[in-house]
Amino acid sequence: MYVAVKGGERAIDSAHALLDEQRRGDPAVAEISPTQISEQMGLAVDRVMSEGALYDRDLAALALKQACGDQVEAIFLLRAFRTTLARFAASTPIDSAAMNTRRRISATYKDLPGGQMLGPTFDYTHRLLDFTLAETPGAARSERRAKSERPVTADYPVADDGDELPVLPRVSEFLSREGLLQDEVAEDDQPVGDITRDPIAFPAERDVRLQALARADEGFLLGLGYSTQRGYGRNHPFAGEIRLGDVAVEIVPEELGFAIEIGDITVSECEMVNQFTGSAQAPAQFTRGYGLAFGYCERKVMAMALVDRALRARELGEEVTAPAQDDEFVLSHSDNVEASGFVQHLKLPHYVDFQGELETVRKLRADADKARHGDDKQCDNPVSDTPKETAS
Repeated sequence: MYVAVKGGERAIDSAHALLDEQRRGDPAVAEISPTQISEQMGLAVDRVMSEGALYDRDLAALALKQACGDQVEAIFLLRAFRTTLARFAASTPIDSAAMNTRRRISATYKDLPGGQMLGPTFDYTHRLLDFTLAETPGAARSERRAKSERPVTADYPVADDGDELPVLPRVSEFLSREGLLQDEVAEDDQPVGDITRDPIAFPAERDVRLQALARADEGFLLGLGYSTQRGYGRNHPFAGEIRLGDVAVEIVPEELGFAIEIGDITVSECEMVNQFTGSAQAPAQFTRGYGLAFGYCERKVMAMALVDRALRARELGEEVTAPAQDDEFVLSHSDNVEASGFVQHLKLPHYVDFQGELETVRKLRADADKARHGDDKQCDNPVSDTPKETAS
């Protein structure tokens, strides 16, 4: 018989105390601070900010510390805090063309006006553990800086007051000038959807899709993007341009009537370029997939751009054959907070439900046994129904 397990306030308090103890670890080791997490675990912080939909490095670092490094739990904490904040304005669209760029690469044009900028990247590192990082704090960094021919900060422009940063043209502009890239015209008169206030309706428009993809789980998007490259959706693009840098955020206060800058944020941006064979309404040309996320989330925005392009299949008249092309499938399963909640709710008591299913399974087994035994009796007396005269 199944016996229900009960828990009380003391048990829950003890569980919280154990969690605090696990979070702290060995007291002999110095406690990590949110500032250290923010400064030295920056990519983890950026992912939490991006999928938590709140640009605040300090809070994201605090959430990571509270969650013992569990990123989905930290994203949940940040999302929950976000709901407590008042909204005082909506920003104007950021201008990433005017980005203070730290990294800019293109796989379609080698010689870009303004040049390619490697910036901080794992791309050219050997995937070997660097044990110097565990020996003397700062030793590896000092050694690499000593090998560098010039200061690291000279690799990209720095936004000092009064300086005008160079504007780097987009790679997509080169294709647009030749008419080889599908135009994407901004519809300023159309209201932009807001998935934080309105539930997503299907089929979803592109503005809603991009919002959902920006908050989507990186691993889920990476898997879907990978599937499109392997043939599920025939989506094998070129990385038109990938950028990392700081952009200004502006709002237009009603009492002023003109835009004012309220700060800078770091974003990653990706434009994928896909071949489009044309249709009855459009000639053969290239189309775009787009990705944008807070912080340094290059892999995330690349996957996002792949999935964005796949989700444009219907509007481009392409056959929808793969999961990555189905907006209902993608958007309904991409949010890791919702997915985590639904999966983890299985830990909550389901005693009554399980008892009901237990009884059902027992009854089905009993009915099956009864039916089988009935058949066996019939098989044991195969001549019982045979007329006597025939049997004789």
